[in-house]
Amino acid sequence: MSTLNLKPKHRPFCFSVKGHVKMLRLALNVTSMTFFIIAQAPEPYIVITGFEVTVIFFFILLYILRLDRIMDCLFWPLLDIINSAIAAIFMIIISVLALLPETTTFIVLGGVFGLLVAVCCIADGVLIYRKLLFNPSGPYQKRTIHDKI
Repeated sequence: MSTLNLKPKHRPFCFSVKGHVKMLRLALNVTSMTFFIIAQAPEPYIVITGFEVTVIFFFILLYILRLDRIMDCLFWPLLDIINSAIAAIFMIIISVLALLPETTTFIVLGGVFGLLVAVCCIADGVLIYRKLLFNPSGPYQKRTIHDKI
């Protein structure tokens, strides 16, 4: 009977810090979108949060199924960092716009959860950047001068 030998450093995405931050980001974004829908907020609030829920869900699915290893034609960590940066900017704008005028309680709650999503986006981008900085893969590996000699 053969046993499955995994790498010692292999950890499934769901149990990694990056996975926890991304799933927290998804949960907070769904909560923010739900509050915006209940409050019948302006459509851009609902559309942007809904689009971000879809993108986060597909990134989670990509990492859980390990498709980033199979489809190596794209540099997935860079796309994830760009997505995190753009999502943070959009969520900060949407949240500030939701918190500024006199609005209902649900719109204020959606704005507060949107700010929490923006913090999670920044944390997610920093985690991915640190992984790239300390553990590069592909042709962008750092090499010391001693390796060339």
